[in-house]
Amino acid sequence: MPHNHNHSHDIASERIGWAFFLNLTFTIIEFIGGWLTNSTAIMADAVHDLGDSLSIGSAWVLNKLSNKQANAHYTYGFRRLSLLGALLNSVVLVVGSTWVLVLSVPRLFDPVMPMTEGMLLLAVLGIAVNGYAALKLSKGKSLNEKVLNWHLLEDVLGWVAVLLVAIVLMFVDWPILDPILSIIFTLFILVNVVRNLRQTLRLFLQGTPDQQTQRQLAALLVEPQEISTAHHVHYWSLDGEHHVLTAHLCLREHLDAAEVMDLKQRLAQLLGDFELAHTTLEFEYPEEQCRDH
Repeated sequence: MPHNHNHSHDIASERIGWAFFLNLTFTIIEFIGGWLTNSTAIMADAVHDLGDSLSIGSAWVLNKLSNKQANAHYTYGFRRLSLLGALLNSVVLVVGSTWVLVLSVPRLFDPVMPMTEGMLLLAVLGIAVNGYAALKLSKGKSLNEKVLNWHLLEDVLGWVAVLLVAIVLMFVDWPILDPILSIIFTLFILVNVVRNLRQTLRLFLQGTPDQQTQRQLAALLVEPQEISTAHHVHYWSLDGEHHVLTAHLCLREHLDAAEVMDLKQRLAQLLGDFELAHTTLEFEYPEEQCRDH
């Protein structure tokens, strides 16, 4: 059984790594192509693809490290590296998007006709490359592969938009369409980056991943009649997917070993649907003073 798990894990890493190198190579081609065709829309999509390349690269590294055992220095393992990767990705995308806006906004007032044949060629290539990478990752079952597949499908839709604009520009002299499309791409990127950055910073600061779930957990912990109150209830996340719960539970009266075991099993059943990665519950007796403040 472990052999099958490791084999599946290796295949997932191989697929993600393959998608990373393919996406990164094409991103470099995009930046060169955007410069040669004088198209800010292609530059904007290149920044989008750069962000996706960084996301795929982070996921690839995390996928490889997720099998690595926790040690004395990293007792929870290495899953929080994904948060670091998300933070770095956000910074890169904000800088890249700002650069694209600096290029695009002035062109609204002084439009420059891009090389439409080059735009068309890059758009077809972009649809083919990102579509093929999405097809490869669609065969995966891991959460990493499913999330990254959506990123690549977004890229395909972006290149379809570039393709349509390139076709229009081949027949109509409307150069302003290029900066308009680049600004739309860039604003779309920035909206998603800001949303993800807020979530990432909250998880970095060990904020609760979801307040409603936090309240549900706090209510479930005092559901057994043996428990009077719960305090020091901490619900946080390692990486946005694997969550941790710790709490102190005050008992109404002394329990023997068998009763404590039964209580633990019932609490495990109550918490089972939340699929927590780590759970630590401490029981406190009525006359016991909590050592934490």
